[in-house]
Amino acid sequence: MNRDKSNLFNKNNWCGLIISESAQKRILYLIENKPNILGLRLDIKKSGCAGFIYVLTTVLQEHKDDLIYENNGAKFFIKKDIMPLIDGTKVDYVQEGLNYMFKFNNPKAQNFCGCGISFSL
Repeated sequence: MNRDKSNLFNKNNWCGLIISESAQKRILYLIENKPNILGLRLDIKKSGCAGFIYVLTTVLQEHKDDLIYENNGAKFFIKKDIMPLIDGTKVDYVQEGLNYMFKFNNPKAQNFCGCGISFSL
């Protein structure tokens, strides 16, 4: 759920960020083991062969312009300026082989690199 009551930015209504149950459980696990963590910050940066990559960092302090999306206590903090690029993204936590990772299903992403790490819009 978005804490920003107006839910408006650049005259757009955001669909927001969808947090799967498995992603929610992983974030809560991280918070339980380090109580000073408020949640995770989802950001993107220009990188990779397709153009952008997702960046996750822990949040120790909320910024005044953060949009916060929450699922049963598991929070993602997002800067308003990247919302047009990730609006409607579903965040999941999955196992692939022996690895566990956060996966992003972004309806705005058009192309992906061969390894699946970077994307373009």
